[in-house]
Amino acid sequence: MSFQAYLDAVEDKTGLTPRQLVDLAHARGYDDPSVKAGVVLEWLKDDYGLGRGHGMTIVHVIKNGPGIGDKHVGTTGSHRDESNVLWLDGKASKPA
Repeated sequence: MSFQAYLDAVEDKTGLTPRQLVDLAHARGYDDPSVKAGVVLEWLKDDYGLGRGHGMTIVHVIKNGPGIGDKHVGTTGSHRDESNVLWLDGKASKPA
């Protein structure tokens, strides 16, 4: 599953866009570098029912922004992404 597909699945599971979740995390102070991933994962599990894989995708975006490495961009494997910048504003508004 691609990084973007994980974010799209998070939206399906929570009803919130990735950007909305990131904004909520920022409001809670979870973007502070001293906050451990486990704290964020517990919040995402308790409030939204997200498992570790989907949660870690959100943790990455909270801590690092929407950029990802080029390793899988443009490849043909199951982890391929179309871009090294993730779309956070929801599947319905994603450019084709």
